[in-house]
Amino acid sequence: MSESTDSNSTRYSSTFVVTAADGSSTVLRDVESGQVYSLKDTIDHSRLTIIEGTVESEPPLHVVYELTETTATRTIGIERSVEPPTANAKQVAANQSIGEITRKPRAGSGEIHIITIPDGDPTEMVADILDDKVTLCERAGRLGIERIEIRSAPGVVAVRYMP
Repeated sequence: MSESTDSNSTRYSSTFVVTAADGSSTVLRDVESGQVYSLKDTIDHSRLTIIEGTVESEPPLHVVYELTETTATRTIGIERSVEPPTANAKQVAANQSIGEITRKPRAGSGEIHIITIPDGDPTEMVADILDDKVTLCERAGRLGIERIEIRSAPGVVAVRYMP
């Protein structure tokens, strides 16, 4: 979200996920808009860190940014649980088509995403979900949570976004 624009710079305050970080560059993505910001300097945060803060464009071309304010940072714990999905998640999955997803609010805060998959071993589906950590962290950033737990059983995968 643009905060201010003048002839010198443009500022954006939001929640970002670090999508790339190495010795020479850092790239942030706004978890709400998907806008990508290449930082002119590296920052002391690793890939997948969630940063609440402000970036400001650098003149004269305004194509690189500087992280000018950080109000909070956090890392997201992502784990595959040995626990099966809840009875409610299994019932939701049984009542929807293969490939369909239902998003339900979690008691308290967070969300549960229930995905119906073909019967059989869900290992490959869980691996695919775990491979897309940037998307998982973006959702976590939008929801303001700190932990993701993936539960599975034949026919269902439940991705739990939790505080």
